[in-house]
Amino acid sequence: MLLRTVFTLWIARLATWTMPFATGRRWLVGSRRATTPTLTRDQVSWAMRHAQRVVPRATCLPQALAAEALLTRGGLPADLRIGVKKDASGKLLAHAWVESEGRVVVGDLPGAVDTYTRLPTLPSVWPETQPADLS
Repeated sequence: MLLRTVFTLWIARLATWTMPFATGRRWLVGSRRATTPTLTRDQVSWAMRHAQRVVPRATCLPQALAAEALLTRGGLPADLRIGVKKDASGKLLAHAWVESEGRVVVGDLPGAVDTYTRLPTLPSVWPETQPADLS
């Protein structure tokens, strides 16, 4: 799980650097989705905490993209969230995180996620009406 997470995070980091957000997100999540969960939210959370230490500049957005891809491909729901706020000097700050069934899986800054104003929910990469491609 840790090696898969490091690899996915590297790809997410490269995607955020080289391609538009929507394209990179579609490319990362792909069309392969398990019909039954093949991993747990705790596994993804644990692996991401360790993987982000070895991938340079793996900020919240690459982590969130990688976590969304891992969860979705693993058969679990994943909602990529982005929030913004201003700091004391008026500088705009942004943060990305991933929730699954109401629980923050990746990007949970202790007590901080609730301080961000959530932007509208990003649409699913693949519509729910599309059948899972298990090939």
